[in-house]
Amino acid sequence: MPQSAEKVLDHAPLFREPEYRQMLAEKKLNFECPHPDQIVTDQREYTKTWEYREKNLAREALVVNPAKACQPLGAVFAAAGFERTMSFVHGSQGCVAYYRSHLSRHFKEPSSAVSSSMTEDAAVFGGLKNMVDGLANTYALYDPKMIAVSTTCMAEVIGDDLHSFIENAKSEGSVPPDFDVPFAHTPAFVGSHIDGYDSMVKGVLEHFWNGSERKEVASTINIIPGFDGFCVGNNRELKRLLDIMGVFYIFIQDASDQFDTPSDGMYRMYDGGTKIEDVKSALNAEATLSLQHYNTRKTLEYCNEVGQATASFHYPLGVKATDEFLMKVSEISGKEIPGKIGLERGRLVDAMADSQAWLHGKKYAIYGDPDFVYAVARFVMETGGEPTHCLATNGTAAWEAEMKELLAASPFGKDAQVWAGKDLWALRSLLFTEPVDLLIGNSYGKYLERDTGTPLIRLTFPIFDRHHHHRFPLMGYLGGLRVLTMILDKIFDKLDRETSEPGVTDYSYDLTR
Repeated sequence: MPQSAEKVLDHAPLFREPEYRQMLAEKKLNFECPHPDQIVTDQREYTKTWEYREKNLAREALVVNPAKACQPLGAVFAAAGFERTMSFVHGSQGCVAYYRSHLSRHFKEPSSAVSSSMTEDAAVFGGLKNMVDGLANTYALYDPKMIAVSTTCMAEVIGDDLHSFIENAKSEGSVPPDFDVPFAHTPAFVGSHIDGYDSMVKGVLEHFWNGSERKEVASTINIIPGFDGFCVGNNRELKRLLDIMGVFYIFIQDASDQFDTPSDGMYRMYDGGTKIEDVKSALNAEATLSLQHYNTRKTLEYCNEVGQATASFHYPLGVKATDEFLMKVSEISGKEIPGKIGLERGRLVDAMADSQAWLHGKKYAIYGDPDFVYAVARFVMETGGEPTHCLATNGTAAWEAEMKELLAASPFGKDAQVWAGKDLWALRSLLFTEPVDLLIGNSYGKYLERDTGTPLIRLTFPIFDRHHHHRFPLMGYLGGLRVLTMILDKIFDKLDRETSEPGVTDYSYDLTR
């Protein structure tokens, strides 16, 4: 066998060795009961047709590879953005393992979360005992400053009441009576991770703000980033811009340090996050701004109820989106936008103009969360690109209408199509019947890239098969420059592959693009 202690192969080259090829071929023949190759080929070609596309898009009872995750994942991510906070998921261990692994594989960092370890008996009799024991263990073992509780399907189906369970656990001494245990009901069988994020952030604010007197401090701003796989780079970039402006702000749910801990000989279970005292004082802010509208609808409603002015954006990426965000900050804070930031804007515009010949007319398929799709579609139209397919599995009718309004405002959006509630198997049909030049989304698009030949640019959560993208910003002018560079690199890489044979495909011997 090719594998030995002296010659250790990764699974990819290992499975290409003759012994493994034979083993896999025999497995397929003897155990998989395969159809004849011609039938498989015919069916594969049929799924590329317009006839199959219409059947595919008409699906209602089946979802294939949705571009979303479930609510508790968003709640676990939200909890990671607060100081010394342990996420406690009331449900089974398997569910929590999924949330932890999903976040760890994207950020390449440990993702701490605990479970109440509900099993069959809890499903019948309720999970109160699990809550009592679980909170006690979490408090004793992990020394948190706050425990943020969310739920999975099991707890929601049987109707466990988190508020009463937490109060019972406190009365039995699991945690001190005054210990902070905010909570959110996050049923995984409805909504998506952005709804779970929204519910948990709102739950934390309610926990600290309810019953407190608000004393408004003029010109102060709360910033809520939303569920963002690029929070490490984005949050730091936005704070840099706000610091340059001299704005007094509180970043609510800042996970940038938690998912970017250094290797310096010290293990950090907790790092960074919005300080509890800052969460309390955030009640007094004049305004709360959300960087992602569809991630924070309930939270913004609550902020408005307590008397704060609110405004939301759609992932401020690119020139106009960043302009709007900074102008709103300037309006509320009374701070001018310094010339230093204006120079950064000008450099992004200059870079876009430098590359206009390569970007104009390029067609895109974009998928992901509603705010992300809106932002990227808007940015590619700024570059002269055409967002042909815009898909959000967790997109609503309101998002679809807003997208259509955005696209109708530009000649580059006149042929665009918006697909709310559709999945990546539907997108496969769209790519075969109406091909595009580039695909923008997350790692799950690599199968679409392989199947349809559409080059994939990874710009949103989760990114499992590439490293460290999340450490660089997408938001702001510098973030826009990075996105612009990634798009251009993909265009030029494809061009180089297509012109790699001297005298056959490479006629002009291009070194300069």
